[in-house]
Amino acid sequence: MTRPCILLTTASRASPYFLRTDSLTGQNYSQAVAAAGGLPVMVSSLGLEIVDDYLDLAAGLLFTGGADLDPQRYGAEPHPQLGLVDPERDAFELALYRGARARGIPVLGICRGIQLINVAEGGTLVQHLPALSGTIQHEQVNKGSALIHTVRLEPSSRLARALGAPAVYTNTFHHQAIERLGHNLRATGQTRDGVIEAIEGIGDSFVLGVQWHPELSWREYPEHFVPFKLLLEAVRHRQLTATA
Repeated sequence: MTRPCILLTTASRASPYFLRTDSLTGQNYSQAVAAAGGLPVMVSSLGLEIVDDYLDLAAGLLFTGGADLDPQRYGAEPHPQLGLVDPERDAFELALYRGARARGIPVLGICRGIQLINVAEGGTLVQHLPALSGTIQHEQVNKGSALIHTVRLEPSSRLARALGAPAVYTNTFHHQAIERLGHNLRATGQTRDGVIEAIEGIGDSFVLGVQWHPELSWREYPEHFVPFKLLLEAVRHRQLTATA
């Protein structure tokens, strides 16, 4: 059986010595997608004119972690602690998401990916969580697979049903988070300080976002493999429905 093509977004990094720009993403993402039965294919942010061609190949999409989103995308002024932004990546990925949503292509967003989904649906972001009083630690210094806090899940959510549990213990590597939830989305997981850490799309198409990094921890903690498993299940369901 042919593996379905899962597109993975990438970051751009200049390599002055070789006079080139590299497209990069962590191999952990590809390994998790492959383990779930998908064919991971990295895509470069090459411009809006190529988005439809990428989508023609895609059975599913995984929006990976990376730079902060430009606050201009959600009508805000930059916070002094705003990190690096990549306007070209933002424009490309927003178009890629909206195109996938229109076609019903299953989508998973991780860290930056959940934030991108929210902004694409008209939501806003907290630009620097440490500036808010009462927030818990969201930027850990431990290794990537170390688990730091608990995310409480909505009982009816895909994650809760797949896990068979009301919560999941996760790692955390973010200083930004969802502020106002976007349209066509529902919050399905929060930490005890109220930060949204999981979202799902409203409607028939599969959209899932998680704020933590399951690609770093799924080998040690099987429950962290669930987002990738759900993505591939949604992809196969869509393929079967299309051929029925």
